[in-house]
Amino acid sequence: MIMIPMNYAIAPEIYKEVKKLIERLDLHYIDPKRVHCIRSFDAKTRAYARIWGMSRLFYEVAGLKPNYIIEVIAKRYDKLPRREQIKTLIHELMHIPKTFSGALLSHRGRYHRINDREVEKIIQTLEKTPAE
Repeated sequence: MIMIPMNYAIAPEIYKEVKKLIERLDLHYIDPKRVHCIRSFDAKTRAYARIWGMSRLFYEVAGLKPNYIIEVIAKRYDKLPRREQIKTLIHELMHIPKTFSGALLSHRGRYHRINDREVEKIIQTLEKTPAE
C-alpha cells in the first residue's frame, strides 16, 4: 500500500463558524479551545467533512486532554451553498459526545440519530432565532 501524505491547512474561518454554532446551539459541553479545524485539499473521500477524535490512551498514558479536529474537504465542501456548509458543520459537531471524552458518536445510537432529518430540525431552529 502506498501512503500519500495529506495536504491540509488550518482553517480559521471554519473555526470561527464552528465556535458560533457551539454558542448558538448551546453546546456547553464542547470546549471550543479544544476543537480545531482544517481544510484538506487532496483527501480521497466522498465526504464533505469529517471529525477526528482522540483515543482515551492519549489522556490516560500521555496526559493529553481530549481534542477534536473537524476536517472539511475543500473540493466538496467549498462548492456547497452556505446553508449546506452550516448543516455539514452541525452534523460533525453532533458526533461529539456530552462527555467530551475524545470519543465519537456513531450515526445511530440507542438515544441519538445523526442524519439529515435531525440536522434539518436543528438548522430550522437556528433560522427562527436571530444571530447575535
